[in-house]
Amino acid sequence: MELNEDARAIFDAMREGITIIDTEGRIVFGNLAYRAFLNKEAGGDIGPIEGYRLRDLRPGARLPEVLETGQPHLHITRQEIQDFYFVNMYPIYRDGELRGGLSVVTFLDDAYRTREELDAMEAKSKQVLNRINKANGARYTFDDITAHSSATLQVKELAEKIAATDATVLLEAESGAGKELYAQAIHNASPRRDGVFVAINCSNFNGELLDSELFGYVEGAFTGAKRKGKMGLFEAAYGGTLFLDEISEMDLGLQAKLLRALQERRIRPVGGVKEIDIDVRVIAACNVDLERYVREGKFRKDLYYRLNTVPIHIPPLRERTEDIPFLAQDILEELSHKLRRPLVLTDEAMELFQAYDWPGNVRELRNILEFSAYLAPGGVISVDMLPGRQRHQKEAPHLTLAQKTKQFERREIEKLLHKYGSTLEGKKKAAAELGISLASLYNKIGGKKM
Repeated sequence: MELNEDARAIFDAMREGITIIDTEGRIVFGNLAYRAFLNKEAGGDIGPIEGYRLRDLRPGARLPEVLETGQPHLHITRQEIQDFYFVNMYPIYRDGELRGGLSVVTFLDDAYRTREELDAMEAKSKQVLNRINKANGARYTFDDITAHSSATLQVKELAEKIAATDATVLLEAESGAGKELYAQAIHNASPRRDGVFVAINCSNFNGELLDSELFGYVEGAFTGAKRKGKMGLFEAAYGGTLFLDEISEMDLGLQAKLLRALQERRIRPVGGVKEIDIDVRVIAACNVDLERYVREGKFRKDLYYRLNTVPIHIPPLRERTEDIPFLAQDILEELSHKLRRPLVLTDEAMELFQAYDWPGNVRELRNILEFSAYLAPGGVISVDMLPGRQRHQKEAPHLTLAQKTKQFERREIEKLLHKYGSTLEGKKKAAAELGISLASLYNKIGGKKM
């Protein structure tokens, strides 16, 4: 067995020690790095090594074992030799016939340097993921969830309790009811709060695309695959939370792969052979009756029970009308800051809001208030400024005397706050003019900043 000059030049350019022997165990080639290692051990230049039996120079050499077994020996640690860390040894075949053996030695300095580079890359990746998480990830906490009705208070309390665990959560709610708000709040109240929060809407992808998004793919997995492959969201969310919105729309075949990932805590990228360990909390969400989907064969029963470890049903806005005034006020505060002018809602408009059935839930409430705010240059949003579907709905329900009194007080307070501003100083002036304390003013507006 012989090496041409090009092959010798290539091996001599490598930092790893390369040794090639023939079937008799004689050295056919040793590159510059390997000869430098032998010279260092001998304490001087030992001269040419080709033609010598490897074990004559190194009695403990294990490369000849490859000739005996015909199989590679990988990741052999050589702790008794200070100058290198591990060796990979391979048999050399030609036309099905064993022709010799090859060893590749990685020295300690290079191994440590590689390890330091990998650690630095891992640290940099974590920093990048954390920056992405802070910029685009979980911004909301339980403080951002407005809860005054008994139904919402119970749901919020359950979510806060389950956030402290690592249980899989299934959020069930109509569109626009706040599923991602709850998912982010759960993440930020969990032990994984310092990890990333990654969200994906399963209805936006077909089966194959969603497969590669969730599990990633290796180079050459399919036509158009990126060079060096792509990291999937399960891997990207390692140590954090993965939010799977509209999971009911996931392809049945992919549901089986997701179930295995949840059970085994391991994934296999598309086109890959090696499995990858994952450490991710999954929060799933749907806006349909998932049990009905199971009965109709649209969703796997085993996956449903796996996801349904802790079901949390977020009630629609029409079932928590007590929250509407507070939600409206929160949204108006945001819009006031955005438009740089105070905004208030008249009692008549609020009555219509509480009588409306809100098919689009909180998202629809926000859209209507923003639409109306642009039509209220004076800052007071009246019934005339609401979209037609609110103005022409059925008459608001009859209010009790106590409710009317409360609305009158709130309207008077809102007028003064519109006059003096919603700053702390403005609230003090409004309270003084009404002849009540600042604490009483806050109490009459529900303890919320206006």
